[in-house]
Amino acid sequence: MLFEDMAFGPYDKAERKVRRAFELYEDGRMSQALSELEAVLEINPSNSSWHFNKALTLDAINRFDDAISEYEIALRLNPLDLEILNSLAVDYTRTGQYDLAIDTFEHIQELDPAFEPCYCNRIITYTEMGQHDLAEQMFYLAQQINPDCALCYYNIGNSLFIRGRYKKAIGCWLRTAKLEPTHPQINYRIAQAYWSSGDGDNARECFLAELRVNPADIDVILDFGLFLLEVGDIESAKEKFNRILELTPDFAAALFYLGEIAFNSGDYERAVQLFNQALEKNDTFTGPRYRLAQCALMRGQKQEARDYLVSELNLAPEDTDALVSMGSMFLAIGDTDYVTHCLLKAIDFDCANADAYYYLGLVSAIRGRLEDAMEFFGHALDIRPEYILALRDSAVVCLAVGRIADAAERIDKAVGLEPNNSQLEAVDRRVRLAQVTERIAESLCRLRPRFTLRKSLR
Repeated sequence: MLFEDMAFGPYDKAERKVRRAFELYEDGRMSQALSELEAVLEINPSNSSWHFNKALTLDAINRFDDAISEYEIALRLNPLDLEILNSLAVDYTRTGQYDLAIDTFEHIQELDPAFEPCYCNRIITYTEMGQHDLAEQMFYLAQQINPDCALCYYNIGNSLFIRGRYKKAIGCWLRTAKLEPTHPQINYRIAQAYWSSGDGDNARECFLAELRVNPADIDVILDFGLFLLEVGDIESAKEKFNRILELTPDFAAALFYLGEIAFNSGDYERAVQLFNQALEKNDTFTGPRYRLAQCALMRGQKQEARDYLVSELNLAPEDTDALVSMGSMFLAIGDTDYVTHCLLKAIDFDCANADAYYYLGLVSAIRGRLEDAMEFFGHALDIRPEYILALRDSAVVCLAVGRIADAAERIDKAVGLEPNNSQLEAVDRRVRLAQVTERIAESLCRLRPRFTLRKSLR
């Protein structure tokens, strides 16, 4: 009997499907690859390699929890497989299960101390945990095994970048680019580091280098647009945001930043239109309602502004400056409860935000809680001693509670910092008048009435 006349058994069929799944995976057709692998595992669910391949495919479409389940099945079938253990630990890191990740990496190290990926990938885990000293320790251990690991340099670069050590991060990422020129987004990361370090020229060159390799990378185009906005190249920034809309018409962030450009140029009608378009594309996007609230306030529409601000606040923004600004807008509207909510939330994110403490001082003063107001103004001045508004308003509150010497000290400092300011001069006159009144009162208190006894004349 010739082989071609023989019927293929189920395992021959499974092998063909595995090969087909690999081809689909290589072509980026992940859903189809996944279907082939699921069919294969129905034929033989005891093959650890096929569970491993399914997990890799799930990783490729960011289904990390499902991938973990497949890795764990594969591991039960093959408990000593270092690649399975390593991939599992990486996914534990991706899903924030850091203790499990560390335990798994340490288990790999026990099985084979020379397995370099267990150190290299642990750099990421420790970086995300904020344990940067241990991240560096893993880097040096990995270097002893493979001094030319591009991924090690990339990972430790991330740790350095997070700590604000931008020049060292650039050095590591340049090393990655030399060892592996095709490393994903490496020029983009170098651009970000140059940008953060204040080197705009090199940042621009690296952004352009990344876009030459990946001209349709939305993340890079967006960040490049923001960089261009920051350096004042408005027309080029507009071109980048419009380019994003050509590639992805529903991209809300591009519409929002085009709205920002219109807003800052005074074209409020166009800005409102763009902000509303951004919300139509993504009603959970933070920012548009904040700006629409500002536009409504400028038109005197306080209720509309309040509605926008409450909706924005419900999205739980984490931008401290935006929260402080929202607090100031709620203050203008007269909603002191929301003022306090915004400002306390801002302080949760940044306990050294002088503006948040200043506005908390204002709202306390409005509510008649003058001692609280003094405390908040004091915090603002501890953080920023030359904060003129806090000096001025704390002087007014000091005056109200009778602390005239403190009021004089603060207004003197404010006037010294900004002479010829009419508002400061007005407060200064009130303080001087209070000082004079205080001196007169003290003089009167020192006078004692003199009584003369007269003998009655008969």
